Amino acid sequence: MLIPSNLLITIGSVGLIVICSRYRSLGRKLLVICVAGFVFCGLSPAGYLLLIPIETRFPAWSSKNGAPDGIVVLGGGIDAVIAAVKLGRQYPAARVIYSGGNPDLIQTDDSAEADVAESQLVALGLERDRLLLDRQARNTQENAEFSKAVALPKPGERWLLVTSAYHMPRSVGIFRKVGFAVEPYPLDHWKKRDELLPLHSTFLDRVRLTDLAVREWIGLLAYRLAGRTTELLPSPEPMNG
Repeated sequence: MLIPSNLLITIGSVGLIVICSRYRSLGRKLLVICVAGFVFCGLSPAGYLLLIPIETRFPAWSSKNGAPDGIVVLGGGIDAVIAAVKLGRQYPAARVIYSGGNPDLIQTDDSAEADVAESQLVALGLERDRLLLDRQARNTQENAEFSKAVALPKPGERWLLVTSAYHMPRSVGIFRKVGFAVEPYPLDHWKKRDELLPLHSTFLDRVRLTDLAVREWIGLLAYRLAGRTTELLPSPEPMNG
């Protein structure tokens, strides 16, 4: 309910109900808040500005230290699949883990994102016997826990973590907390797609982007308060202790 579009729709709906009662003035104010909020989200660069400090937190991965021992890919779209195939071909000895279950709160079937990704990865040329699948993870916390259980990383091994740049800080923080050291491989940067005031972006695109940014900041705060990370915005170098 704290996602901007959900919150504003709720405020507007309450305003429509209240405006028909004796609290008409309050109803009008709520409707004004609703409209003004959507205008702000849809016409301003708020979403981009909120995402920039998150998705620029970790630099692009460098191969100067040699080949990784493994690659963990968090479910999230075709970009992650393509990156997994590219890295798998570049480093043929590396194991590849795809983590993605059914994220639905109420599951109506046994389908998992990892099953779909498996067929895509194999179709794009990645050998099936190199793939390790985590079909159980429903959220980032479980991504970290179950990936570690599948990988069984040994001391000194180097594992890449592939996920969206905006999702990388929270993911790295959680992986560190569960004791799985990973090297960030961020992708899908919003800041490289558009400028702060992209003329070709639609009103709804910007509302959606603002929702995405606020959701990730809420996730960072919630995970920090719950003790699932040790920093609000995890840094490239882990904190001591």
